[in-house]
Amino acid sequence: MKNQLRSSYEVGIDDMALYIPQLYLPIETLAKERNLEYEKLHFGLGLTSMAIPDVHEDAATMAANAVSEIIDRNQIHPDTIGRIYLGTESALDNAKPTATYLLEMLRRKYKGKYGHECFRNCDVVDLTFACVGGVDALHNTLDWVRGNETRQGIVVTSDFAKYELASSGEYTQGAGAIAMLVKHNPRLLTLHDTFGVGTMGVHDFFKPMRRIEKLDLIKEVLNLAGLDEKQAGKILKSLPSSLEVKGLLDENDSYLNLHKETPVFDGPYSNQTYQSRIKEAFLHFRKQAEGKGVVKEHEDLMQRWERLIFHLPYAFHGKRIASEIYMIEQKKQARWQDLQAEVAVEEPMEEYFPDKNSFEKAYNEYLRLITKTKSYKSFVKEKLEKAQRASSEIGNMYACSIFLALMSTLEEDLNEGVELKGKNFGFLGYGSGSKSKVFEGTINAEWKEVVQNFNIKGKLVSRTEIDYPTYESLHRKSLNNSVLPVQNEFALEKIGEEGTKLGARYYAWKGSDRKVTQSEPFL
Repeated sequence: MKNQLRSSYEVGIDDMALYIPQLYLPIETLAKERNLEYEKLHFGLGLTSMAIPDVHEDAATMAANAVSEIIDRNQIHPDTIGRIYLGTESALDNAKPTATYLLEMLRRKYKGKYGHECFRNCDVVDLTFACVGGVDALHNTLDWVRGNETRQGIVVTSDFAKYELASSGEYTQGAGAIAMLVKHNPRLLTLHDTFGVGTMGVHDFFKPMRRIEKLDLIKEVLNLAGLDEKQAGKILKSLPSSLEVKGLLDENDSYLNLHKETPVFDGPYSNQTYQSRIKEAFLHFRKQAEGKGVVKEHEDLMQRWERLIFHLPYAFHGKRIASEIYMIEQKKQARWQDLQAEVAVEEPMEEYFPDKNSFEKAYNEYLRLITKTKSYKSFVKEKLEKAQRASSEIGNMYACSIFLALMSTLEEDLNEGVELKGKNFGFLGYGSGSKSKVFEGTINAEWKEVVQNFNIKGKLVSRTEIDYPTYESLHRKSLNNSVLPVQNEFALEKIGEEGTKLGARYYAWKGSDRKVTQSEPFL
C-alpha cells in the first residue's frame, strides 16, 4: 500500500527535448537596421540573437521534431503514449488542431517500425491561452497520469513569436518547441498537485479576427493601381449575388475576416497584467500550500525554492517582474527592515495619494528601487540568472518559454557541478489575456543523466547566421525555397489550394539522404 500511495503521488517530467530552428539573426544586425542601440537591447533586455524558422518550418514541424527526439531517446513504443497535448498560440487552423498534423507526421515516420496503426489510440488536442497554454497542457496531463500507474503522456509546446516589422516587439522574436515526457516516478522532476491561479479577462496582447470591409479593400486596390477609388462602390455592387462563391470578394459574408500571425499588444499594460496575475497566483498557491501543511506560515518561498522558473518573453523579464513577490516574502522575515534600509525610501501607501494612477506610479518606482539593491541582485544571481542564458540566444518562444527557462537552468547547473537532488523549484507561468499559474516541483535523483542529453549549447552552436535581407524575406514569406537543405527533420511540403483540400497542409519526414519519405497525403 505504501508503494502504491507513493507511486500515485510522484508524477512529473521524466525527460525533455528542445527543438530550435537552424537559422538565427543576431540582435546586433537588427539593431543596426532599425537604428536602435544594441547596448540597450543586449545589456538592458538580455537579447543576443533570435531563432528564425525556415520556409519549411511551422508550429507542427517544430513540435514533431521535439516529440520525435523524446521518442527516439527513450525508445518509447507509440502504443504506450496515451496522449500528446500541445500548448501553442501559433495554431495553423481555426478548427483542426495542430496536434493532428503532429500526430500524422509521427505516424508516417514510425509506421515502418511499429506498424500502420501506431498512434491510432493516442489522444491529441491543442490548448491555447497565449503563453500559459503549455502550462495548462502540463497541468491537465499531470492530473490524467495520476489516475493510473500505467499512464504516460507527452506534453509539447511549439510557437513562433512573430511581430510586425519595426514594431516594439520585433527584437524579442524567437521560435522553437519543447517536448516533455510525463509519467509516474519521473527521473527528472516531480511536480506537486498544488497550483495557484490568477485570472482576469484583459486585452494586453491578442490576435483578433480583423474585420475588413469589402469596399475599403476595393478602394485600396484601385489606389495602388492609380485608378479612381470612386469606382469602388460600383464594383462592389457588380459582385454576383448568387450563393456560389467564385473568389475572395465573392464570399457570402458582407465583410472579410483576416487572421494575422502577429498580435495586437500594449507592452507596458502587458507588463502590468503579468505582474498582477503572478502576484495573485503566487498568493493563491501560498494559501493552498499552507492549508495542506506543505508550506509553513512564515516560511520564505524565495528561500524554499532553489530556483525560480519564470515565463520569459525576453531574457531579463523575470528579474524585472519578480520584485513584488520578493518584497512580499521579505515582509514575513526579520530581514525586511534591512531591505527597507537598502532602498532608503519609504514604501508608498495608497491612502496618501490623490488617485490610483499616482499611487501606482510611486509603487512601481519603489519596486524598481528594490531591484537595484544588493540583496535583490544577489537573489537574481542565485535564483534566476541561469534561466536567462538560453532565452538570450533564442528569444521569446511563447508557450515554450517557461520550459526553456527550466532546461537552461538545469543544464547550466549541471555544467557548473551544482547538486540539485531534492531541491524545490518554483514555477511562475503567465499568458496574456490573462492568466498566471504558480506551482512547485522537486528535482529527483536521476536528474543529471537526463539533463546531460539536453544539449542546448550544442544546438545553439550548430545554427546558421542569416543576414538582414534573408530575415526580412522570411518574415514577409517571399521565399519559395528553404534557406538550408532540409534533412533529418519534418518539413512542410505543400498547402492545398482548391476545393475540399483548400488550406490542407502536407508534411513529410526528410532523412539524411535528403529524399522525401512517407509523404503520402493525410487522409
